[in-house]
Amino acid sequence: MTHATESIGSPLIETAPPQRWLVSCDESGVGGETHYGFGALWMKEQRRGDFVGEIQRLRNQHNYKYECKWQKANNYRYVGFFRDLIEFFFKKEWLAFNCIIVKKALVDKGFHGGDYDLARRKHFTGFLVNKIKECIRANTHSRNTFRIWVDPIASRYEKADEAVKIIAERILASRLGQQNSLEAVLSRDSKETPSIQLCDLLLGAVIQAWNKTSSSDIKSELQLYMADHLGWSNLASDTSPSERKFNIWYFHDKRIKERKIQTRTVRLKYPLRPRGMNIAR
Repeated sequence: MTHATESIGSPLIETAPPQRWLVSCDESGVGGETHYGFGALWMKEQRRGDFVGEIQRLRNQHNYKYECKWQKANNYRYVGFFRDLIEFFFKKEWLAFNCIIVKKALVDKGFHGGDYDLARRKHFTGFLVNKIKECIRANTHSRNTFRIWVDPIASRYEKADEAVKIIAERILASRLGQQNSLEAVLSRDSKETPSIQLCDLLLGAVIQAWNKTSSSDIKSELQLYMADHLGWSNLASDTSPSERKFNIWYFHDKRIKERKIQTRTVRLKYPLRPRGMNIAR
């Protein structure tokens, strides 16, 4: 379906509606662990209703009344609920997850004014910019708009979300062009935002696997269940840049030649059909 637009003295011009992307983000591992990271759950904005409905259906089915976050995945009573959430994510082709993992010991504070806080905000902004660029590159046939929802960033800078948007727009200026736009970067309370909660669940499992700090047998079981959907034995690896369903990007300082992490091939339990959506780094 196309929309007709008209300007005075001009003939009708048929234009396709824009692809509106909703990107829900969270961070993990910022409390002193060896690795920290940022994650993003992607969907087209028109899928919001479908997404919320599916999450509510699972909540009702399992009588689950709490946040759907990794921190909450520690009760045997609700293992089935979290397994079904993971299964739901991997079965829905219209959902995609990507994250960046940063080893804190490799962060050179000299490039960030001696400040880890600033370094983290830079990593988050660079992560978003990179993914948006790839999304635009994969969808050049259409206009693309991006709305970013972020669980409040752990920063002493009160307007961190506004800073991310301003800096990202500057970097993306040439890539966005006239037809694409970064509409907003908004802080959202995760308690009221199921998409951020699911991002938290997926990211938390990955970060804890990298930090080797699984705190319970339940979480270890859920990590293995998630890894099995990737054809892996655990989550302590990264993926190829082209992986679009579940993409793990390990930040590597190019000045350090040795790269100890071995990239694994993803073999999805539910393979994706060829499609235009490609938001890999």
